[in-house]
Amino acid sequence: MRDKTGQSVSKKEVLMRGGRRVSAVSLEMINFVLHIVGNIPSHHIRRFFYRMAGMQIGKGSSIHMGLRVYDPSQVVIGKDSIVGEFTVLDGRAELIIGDHVDIASEVMVYNSEHNVHAEDFAAEDGVIQEKVVIEDYVFIGPRAIILPGVTIGVGAVVGAGAVITKDVKPYSIVGGIPAREIGERKNKNPSYKLGRAAWFR
Repeated sequence: MRDKTGQSVSKKEVLMRGGRRVSAVSLEMINFVLHIVGNIPSHHIRRFFYRMAGMQIGKGSSIHMGLRVYDPSQVVIGKDSIVGEFTVLDGRAELIIGDHVDIASEVMVYNSEHNVHAEDFAAEDGVIQEKVVIEDYVFIGPRAIILPGVTIGVGAVVGAGAVITKDVKPYSIVGGIPAREIGERKNKNPSYKLGRAAWFR
């Protein structure tokens, strides 16, 4: 047997590729259903379905409408955190979001990206997947982009539109493309709560 590039493949490899394809299609169906769920105007209903799909969501946390999630089974959200409208959460590798985290609208958090140096751009060696961690009391401004392998330290602030390519120190304020430190948060001992979610938002 030969693959689409004309290279010879064994029966075992054919079965392995077939299994991966079935798994990928199943995940695509789950992601499609969750995309529809993201448009239901009820926070409680959306959270129920996200949990059913495997997301771990802590007490008091809310996810606003329009979420796009890739593989919910590896997404963990702590307690009293908010995820804004039209946010992208990539769960193809571990994505850990702490407690009291405020993620504004249209933020994109990715933990999977193409390896531009791979010979076969679409093959397994053509994809890099790295864990992303957003620690407690972080604020991420609108339209920020978080790239794979990043840890954002406790209490840090990410400015609107920033692109995070490397770790962010605790309580630092970062902004720009790529993001760099532009300040420091004064409150080094946060204890606030973000409050009740808007039910129909």
